[in-house]
Amino acid sequence: MTKKHMTFEKSLERLETIVSEMENAAPDLDKALALFAEGAELVKFCSAKLSETKKKIEIITSPEA
Repeated sequence: MTKKHMTFEKSLERLETIVSEMENAAPDLDKALALFAEGAELVKFCSAKLSETKKKIEIITSPEA
């Protein structure tokens, strides 16, 4: 999935899969590093989406709106 088509929900779902794989499958070092890097990118994406959503909610609910 490209970043352009990534949704918060799909990203969170993938993060859960990564965590499960790292906890249960005991991947080799290279695979673990790749999963960690992917997870870090997904966390950044999700965090940015949450911040963006919070700002939109603040704008919508502000008294000046």
